Amino acid sequence: MTDEFTTPIYNDDDADVAQITDKTVAVLGYGSQGHAHAQNLADSGIDVIVGLQESSSSRSAAEADGLRVDTPDVAAAEADIISVLVPDTIQPAVYEAIAPGIETGDTLQFAHGFNIHYNQINPKAGVDVTMIAPKTPGHLLRRNYTNDEGTPALLAVERDATGEAHAEALAYAKALGCTRAGVVETTFQEETETDLFGEQAVLCGGIVELIVAGYETLVDGGYSQEMAYFECLNEMKLIIDLMYEGGTMAMWNSVSDTAEFGGLTVGPEIIDEGVRENMEEALADVQDGTFARDWILENQAGRPEYAQRRAAMQNHDIEDVGARLRALFSWADDAGAQ
Repeated sequence: MTDEFTTPIYNDDDADVAQITDKTVAVLGYGSQGHAHAQNLADSGIDVIVGLQESSSSRSAAEADGLRVDTPDVAAAEADIISVLVPDTIQPAVYEAIAPGIETGDTLQFAHGFNIHYNQINPKAGVDVTMIAPKTPGHLLRRNYTNDEGTPALLAVERDATGEAHAEALAYAKALGCTRAGVVETTFQEETETDLFGEQAVLCGGIVELIVAGYETLVDGGYSQEMAYFECLNEMKLIIDLMYEGGTMAMWNSVSDTAEFGGLTVGPEIIDEGVRENMEEALADVQDGTFARDWILENQAGRPEYAQRRAAMQNHDIEDVGARLRALFSWADDAGAQ
């Protein structure tokens, strides 16, 4: 375990896959995370059964990958560890369907804490409740595993009924290949609230609104859509890659002095105290359950606001000009031909 951080981080030496080699894991869902979990676990010697509805289009893919497949209720009843990897919005209904087959001593495991933290799922007594959340899309989790590389993950234990929940979760993480990189200990509350806030205020909502506002400002100022797209969206990847690889200073060290001075002086005027106050309000809505309530009600109503806002973004001219510009370049085709 690494002890130079503010929270425990576990590596290969801290975990033992033998902790779960005599157990059966039901992976419910075979989407982005589900397919990677199931295949990595199976390649690590774990008995895996994939839980999918009879009508699921993913059944043939899971079977083609050499995995056993059955309905979620049958898979959960057979398993000792049930990994719930279907979308958040349908997890409560899936849990109700599988609950009769869950026994005392079993483990209910998640990759995101939303439904546990906001009490949309209330597991029966005597069941361990844990989380292993790889911090990457499923296809990269799988690719890293097959390349003998690691993927960072989060670990949380909401309930340890057996006294073995923590060790079992670490074993599961090792079987995914995550302890090769490092597994960070957290809680269901912390994972859920920081994840939602990050998505809303920075990673998805914040960055898209910043890009669109910059694009619109340039276009309204008389500049071409193409130049606005390149300066506000296309180059974003270059900047993010630099920060991903070496932090914000690696980015500042790589851009021109002109860009650095402008960014350091003007950036705080754009992202000012008003923005910080809005972020604090967004965080408060996550913490007190306001966002969760709104999202649950939105789904119950058929997602009208979601559809309206998504359509507005789809129809924004930044999407059209971006599609036309990207079509001029053949990065993917050139890479495939080499």
